[in-house]
Amino acid sequence: MSENPNKKIKNKKSKSKKQKSKEDKSKEEKKSFLEKIHEKPPINPQPKEEEIQQETRTFQEEQSSDFNEFISDIEEPELKQIDEGSDSVDDLFGENQDEDYESNDELDHYDLNEVDDTEYPNLPIYQRHQIEMDLENKEEKPKSKKSKKSKSQSQSNSNSNSNSKSKSKSQSNSNSKSKSKSKLKLKLQKEIKKPNSILNLGFIQSTETELPSLDDLDFDAIDISLLRKWRTNPEIKREISKRFHNFLVGFSDENGKLTYVEKIKVAGSQNEESLVINYSDLSIKEPKLAMWVADSPMEILPIFDEAAYKVFLEMFESYEQIQPEVHVRISDFPLHDSLRDLRQHHLNTLIKVTGVVTRRTNVFPQLKKVKFVCPHCNSTIGPFVQNSLSEIKVSSCPVCSKKGPFRILEDETIYRNFQKISLQESPGTVSAGRLPRTKEVILLNDLIDSAKPGEEIEVTGVYRHSFQTSLNSQNGFPVFATVIEANFIVNKEDSFESFNLSHEDINEIKKLSKDPKIRERIISSIAPSIYGLKHMKTAIAMALFGGEPKLIGNKHRIRGDLNVLLLGDPSMSKSQILKYVEKTAHRAVFTSGKGASGVGLTYSVRRDSTTGEWTLEGGAFVLADQGFCLIDEFDKMNDHDRTSIHETMEQQSISVSKAGIVTTLRARCSVVAAANPIRGKYDPSLTFSQNVDLSDPILSRFDILCVVRDTVDPIYDEKLAKFVVESHVKSHPNSRAMEQYEKENANEAQFDEGGIELIPQSLLKKYILYAKKNIHPQLTNIDEDKIKKLYSDLRSESAVTGSIPITVRYIESLIRMAESVAKMHLRDYVREDDLNFAIKIMLESFISTQKFSVMKTLRNRMNKYLMYKQDSNELLFYLLQSLVKEKIDYLKLRHQIDAPEVVEVDQEEFEMKAKNMNLIHFSSFYSSSYFVANHFTLDKKNGIISKKF
Repeated sequence: MSENPNKKIKNKKSKSKKQKSKEDKSKEEKKSFLEKIHEKPPINPQPKEEEIQQETRTFQEEQSSDFNEFISDIEEPELKQIDEGSDSVDDLFGENQDEDYESNDELDHYDLNEVDDTEYPNLPIYQRHQIEMDLENKEEKPKSKKSKKSKSQSQSNSNSNSNSKSKSKSQSNSNSKSKSKSKLKLKLQKEIKKPNSILNLGFIQSTETELPSLDDLDFDAIDISLLRKWRTNPEIKREISKRFHNFLVGFSDENGKLTYVEKIKVAGSQNEESLVINYSDLSIKEPKLAMWVADSPMEILPIFDEAAYKVFLEMFESYEQIQPEVHVRISDFPLHDSLRDLRQHHLNTLIKVTGVVTRRTNVFPQLKKVKFVCPHCNSTIGPFVQNSLSEIKVSSCPVCSKKGPFRILEDETIYRNFQKISLQESPGTVSAGRLPRTKEVILLNDLIDSAKPGEEIEVTGVYRHSFQTSLNSQNGFPVFATVIEANFIVNKEDSFESFNLSHEDINEIKKLSKDPKIRERIISSIAPSIYGLKHMKTAIAMALFGGEPKLIGNKHRIRGDLNVLLLGDPSMSKSQILKYVEKTAHRAVFTSGKGASGVGLTYSVRRDSTTGEWTLEGGAFVLADQGFCLIDEFDKMNDHDRTSIHETMEQQSISVSKAGIVTTLRARCSVVAAANPIRGKYDPSLTFSQNVDLSDPILSRFDILCVVRDTVDPIYDEKLAKFVVESHVKSHPNSRAMEQYEKENANEAQFDEGGIELIPQSLLKKYILYAKKNIHPQLTNIDEDKIKKLYSDLRSESAVTGSIPITVRYIESLIRMAESVAKMHLRDYVREDDLNFAIKIMLESFISTQKFSVMKTLRNRMNKYLMYKQDSNELLFYLLQSLVKEKIDYLKLRHQIDAPEVVEVDQEEFEMKAKNMNLIHFSSFYSSSYFVANHFTLDKKNGIISKKF
């Protein structure tokens, strides 16, 4: 049957209408596209308005002509190209359609190494248009070659077949269309490349400042802000690596020795993983790299590590089998910050801080490079590089697009060591009334276990932030915690390492040590704001200098620090002298007995909030390692807490056995404690043990016992009152007397009440530090028989009087005290007079603990030790004061005179008692400062010594 012709015409008309609608739609799309192109973007204020308007008009005229020509080509009737006699449609499925559904691993799976997961911002229309034109130009080049080839073939075969004419005609039409399109695109490209073009103006204004080309790049002129933009540029990385490589192999010292070549040889021979670089060396040779590594260490340090590893491999070819990587450590970083001064501008920069390690976690394995296995398709995902702050989370499998959980591929996953420590501000650096700040420090790789609790360390690292869910839930808005990722750690085994004395200081210290009265000057300079109390000041001076620790057979350690107990009546400056030690000593921890517990003094065990592991946190003794632990109100501690410090005071260590942790902490510190008597005031009719609530084991661990009594002495009380009043007047900040006093005594030496010249406090601190750091006296030719005889006498007297027990520890205490006296003179050996002075101090301590009834008898028996090489003027002055006091007591009792203006003592009686003590140099005493400064006068004619008040 034949088809209806009317129906056929209707179908053709409907098709033509659909075609026209499509054409109209395509026209509208092209028009809207060109209108977007002609749309005026924000104008850069640099070119003039007239030039922009003229350029716009010219561009619009050119584009309108090209557009009309382009549209005319498109508007040619395409109904002629439709085969009127065929209703067939194209076959979309070929014979080999099944091949499209066959699996192909190379085409079906993405290569994860080539997948770009970076999120890019949305591009504006002009940037997208320019990128699309560039891509189309690349695609049109091979098409143009094919069209030329097909055209030449059609021309050669034009006479062979009549149908070829129509084909060549259609090809020519398509070529004309492609020419018009390409012409329009070339116009647009030329317009964009013009500097003052509208399109180009919009492009420049909306994009960021372009980086300079590498060909014209001045490496030394790159700013740090540009460095962060260039961090992914391989050329910059290669240049940094090259310069650092040249620094390692080419840097030499003053003698021409290649510093870091030698260091690498030593490190390679010892199979080390780190290479320490001095920052000052890097700043001299490569100042730009030094500045960059300080401002952007996260980008620069990995490049340094790769460059250093290449140098290792050049010197040791098989080093890759020993160490998989080498880390560059930055030492001697010049900028030092306090933990409480770290702020947001320190983030992601290199910092250096100092503190005491209070807590240390166990060592954990941390993922460095991890691969996962999809449980659904068994494909491998990764590797992913893990940093120390965030956790790797894979949302879905790139192969099957299914969600996890994913299993870690253990065989191809690389781990590294991870540890956390808590760093607290050093006790001596915290201002009064403030709590010490704490910061967590992350240790990686070979820095593990480089610091123990109680040690004072100096950390150089990167200050970074970390996200913590607990902080956000507490605050209700995003808050980040901060940590320090350590790069280099200096363990201050010698706690005085940070105090570098200049040559001038050392020369002044050595000159001061040659003074024959240096010991008396040091003792008088201790706590100059406290009047008198010479015995207590002597004990504190010995504790500040300390003795020498001994290690017997590399197993048993004997302490070298001196422990001092101050016991006495209230208001005798015990707490004040503890505060003086806290300010004078390099490292000191002050605590009170009522507020201190055994856990607070030794250690505590608690769970770590992040890892859930039991960790140790050191107490006051651990924090005061190689320093002083000062305990006020020592008698207020309970017996259980005092018992916990027995080991600390003698062995200077703390044994831990709790929560599965068995270890030993170091507490190498000197204990200076202050206590009050049981009844408020010291009762001389009772023994020392009866006056204080302390057990014998605790008392035997103190080297020096100082009993400070508040006795009534009119002469001493008058001088004390005058000293206190003058101190308050001079110390007032708005006092004119203070200003006048400072002007008068700016360049004048200060003297104490006995006429001894005082040492300035700043120089005294340096003197003590130098002596403890550099002077290590040895026992050479000492009188051992004298020590034996003294120990035997003390043991017998202690048994008779029932006072404090004398044990073998007192012999060790005597040796430590003699070494301390030798350090005061900066001597490398202990002399006989050092031992004699130590014996004198020990006997003074022992006698002061006795009952009043046996004190005088015991002093007479030990007089041969007490009077050894003591200043005769001082002894005569002491004797004369005792006679004056007896005369005042007699006047009070006999004549009811409260405060006599003048007291007279018979000169003959005074000299007779002095001769009984083998003191015969009276003429020098009458002209000495002891006699004149204390308002004594001598009437030779009448033989009377007068004392005016």
